[in-house]
Amino acid sequence: MAADDKNIKDIRMNFPAPRPVFTARRRTLLAAALGAGLLASGCASMRPPGSVTPVSPFDLQRYQGLWYELARLDHGFERGMTDVTAEYTPQADGSVKVVNRGFSVPRGQWQRAVGKALFTGKPDTASLKVSFFGPFYGGYHVAALDPDYRWALVLGPDTQYCWILAREPKLPPQTLQSIVAKAAELGVDTGALIWVSHERHQEAHSQEAS
Repeated sequence: MAADDKNIKDIRMNFPAPRPVFTARRRTLLAAALGAGLLASGCASMRPPGSVTPVSPFDLQRYQGLWYELARLDHGFERGMTDVTAEYTPQADGSVKVVNRGFSVPRGQWQRAVGKALFTGKPDTASLKVSFFGPFYGGYHVAALDPDYRWALVLGPDTQYCWILAREPKLPPQTLQSIVAKAAELGVDTGALIWVSHERHQEAHSQEAS
């Protein structure tokens, strides 16, 4: 798959509006938005897909911080959003705070959702469950990870949930091609990947600080 600008599709993803009274169903759907991270589907399964062996050893201290969602598979609840990021912060109780942000093009505004992730086993294995509306959790499994923690390939409870995350809004084409090839080996329909534009990401944090 070529990773040049001609083949990268702008994506649209639809988060709920900020600070509404979410219904249980809407919060469950939100859990599937990881990218940057967004990232548990509300499905019952916490196990990784059969093709996936979660990364181990895994260092949460190195994984924490801001990630840009570069690509994902499309779902109805993810449409209409660009500039998607996910931020992970370890908590004293062993959980991980998850903050997903993105710009809703149809609504013309930034959206934000806060959730919690827990390791499903030992914390040195990158297999977690994420909830934006407990007790509903969905699987979050890091299937491939750069040695320097510059990019990550994340799958949900099955290969219909896939995200490519990175520390920067862009990666070299050759690096992207290798990540996509790895996803294909795991059974992901990489021809269906849609690619995220990042043109407003600084604006999101500026608005939160104001």
